[in-house]
Amino acid sequence: MVKKLSQLYLDARRALMFSEDIQTATLMARSVVCHCSGKTPEEFLADRELLASEEICKAVDGAVRRLLAGEPLAYVLEEWDFFGMRLHVSRDVLIPRDDTCAVTELAIRQALYLKQSPRVLDLCTGSGCIGLAVAQRVKDARVTLADVSNDALAVARRNVALHKLGGRVSCVYVDALAEPAAFLGKFDMIVSNPPYITRAEMRELPDSVVRFEPRLALYGGPDGLDFYRSIADKFRNALKPDGYLCFEFGMGQGDAVCGILQDNGYTILERSRDYNDRERAVLAQYGKKDD
Repeated sequence: MVKKLSQLYLDARRALMFSEDIQTATLMARSVVCHCSGKTPEEFLADRELLASEEICKAVDGAVRRLLAGEPLAYVLEEWDFFGMRLHVSRDVLIPRDDTCAVTELAIRQALYLKQSPRVLDLCTGSGCIGLAVAQRVKDARVTLADVSNDALAVARRNVALHKLGGRVSCVYVDALAEPAAFLGKFDMIVSNPPYITRAEMRELPDSVVRFEPRLALYGGPDGLDFYRSIADKFRNALKPDGYLCFEFGMGQGDAVCGILQDNGYTILERSRDYNDRERAVLAQYGKKDD
């Protein structure tokens, strides 16, 4: 049965209001109708009295059913906005979140001060969101997106192509818990948002995270710090002399992460907060001595 786009939107919003507040239901319904119809929000408003095809109606109905089952909007749309970029996402990668803007801004700011054509490694890259944001803002940076998941790397490669950055951005398989292969060479900076959820926290995660987001990208060991220990130790060999390491970390992990960095010969240069004023990221330099 075909419907006007406006009716399709109103029916979707009404269905979603069984599980969401009106503001969230409105946003989700508009996003789904625009996505399924291939229209921008502006085009949707202009064309709201046009009839939607049966295929579009079925697509919207299917998307709403997935949302009502608890699946995050980003996975239903298969795209999400981060740092001014629209990225492809799938259930093989974490959904890029505003929390990650803190480490992204820290990495970009430092990369702008590096020598010409700096090499940057985005370790545990997932969708590639951090490394791609660095490549977009630092026009001569050569960025390597690295992950242990081949499925995640497929998503990252798609995003590299989507943003036409193939000339300066590459994707490689790298295990952050193992010694880096010699072929990687040396980097001016490594940036990472590694898995950092503790064993106890894994049991308390929202259902939408547990059911749909990849456990491989979440669990950081019993205390959440396994990847920080490995990267700070093993990946010193992948840094140039006086190179930089930039981490995102979870709430309350800042002191422990900084301690790991200092124990491995790094000097803490800056600790920064996210948009919710929670400490979220650190920038450190290897080999530099405290003044």
